[in-house]
Amino acid sequence: MLSNTIFGVAMTLLAYDLPKASSFASAPGWIDLLNVYAQPVIALTISFIVAGLFWFSHHRRLAVAPEGSRGVVFLNLLFLLSIIILPVTNGLYGGYRYDRVVAVIYGIHLTVIAALNALLWMLALRGRFDPQLLVTALFPILVFAIGIAIATVSPAVVQFVWCLAFLAPFAGWLAGRRAG
Repeated sequence: MLSNTIFGVAMTLLAYDLPKASSFASAPGWIDLLNVYAQPVIALTISFIVAGLFWFSHHRRLAVAPEGSRGVVFLNLLFLLSIIILPVTNGLYGGYRYDRVVAVIYGIHLTVIAALNALLWMLALRGRFDPQLLVTALFPILVFAIGIAIATVSPAVVQFVWCLAFLAPFAGWLAGRRAG
């Protein structure tokens, strides 16, 4: 229940930094709306989908390994902390999406979330070789790490690279099919 609450609150807070309608002196036109909302909505969408995929992964992992040692529980708390911080980096990214430093910080945060998730999966699968689950957990780390490198050069392009992380279930399916 704690995990669901943390994910739910964090995913709701992603919308906190969206501009308010009161920021317009009069009824806005289409261009005004696009100029004010495009960047924050793109950031919110990426972060919401990322959080949703990690929430889903978290639930699958708990089904595979419903109990954990004290160390696994502590590591899970660090993972949940990385989710709680997502609205902060999302707000920064939504406001300054084309800034290299901000894009790199956001990418590092996504990579940390993915790495903690993958580590938890490896601990959950200890003693079992399941290429589908392992590749599904490891694939986002690769995508986000590549994204960090791209963000240093082209922060406008990196948002499209980060979206490739959403292919993790497909990559896992391919790995499982090759192993089977």
